[in-house]
Amino acid sequence: MEQQIIVEQDVANAVCVLIAKESRAMPDDVEVELAYDDDDGFSAEAELNGNVHHLNTTRLVEALRLWIEQYLDMDPMAAGIQLKLDDEEGIIAIVR
Repeated sequence: MEQQIIVEQDVANAVCVLIAKESRAMPDDVEVELAYDDDDGFSAEAELNGNVHHLNTTRLVEALRLWIEQYLDMDPMAAGIQLKLDDEEGIIAIVR
């Protein structure tokens, strides 16, 4: 399988889709902030209707698997996903 890059905006969009699906809301109603910390790794904070959802790296990968299935039309479980902090692109995901 050829390597594919999911840009930072689509990583955030993946979180929106996951939170919206779990909350039975529209992805456009979710606001997301992605973060990286040397101690905790990758994370995201998503806000929907005043409720804040904290996602750790595992949940980010879960969101990306949903994104891969719905928007890239690939088998999400066969895809290897690596989150990466890029100096120019921000937080991206490499899919293999």
